[in-house]
Amino acid sequence: QVQLVESGGDLVQPGGSLRLSCAASGVTVSSSLMRWYRQAPGNERDFVASITGYGNTNLADSVKGRFTITRDNAKNTVFLQMNSLKPEDTAVYYCNAFVLGPAMNYWGQGTQVTVSS
Repeated sequence: QVQLVESGGDLVQPGGSLRLSCAASGVTVSSSLMRWYRQAPGNERDFVASITGYGNTNLADSVKGRFTITRDNAKNTVFLQMNSLKPEDTAVYYCNAFVLGPAMNYWGQGTQVTVSS
């Protein structure tokens, strides 16, 4: 059974930083496509960042230069380091794992990030 457990969400002031964690079980992060998405109230769930099994990363244009996605293979955990946070970054952040054989998509329960003064 696959479980993705996000943590690290909080209330932070504009310009602040947060690090989100996604602890995985039942799936190996180093051999999966791991992604972060976010969803603000009334909006669709949007792509934020991804890291492939090879370690290649991709970021949405809106977060380039501010966010970084990394992973710790030993802990089977993926991280999203968020710097220079803006009010428009406020959303529920979801961890996603995409695996092959057969193709399956898994989601965590989400963690709330609120950027406000």
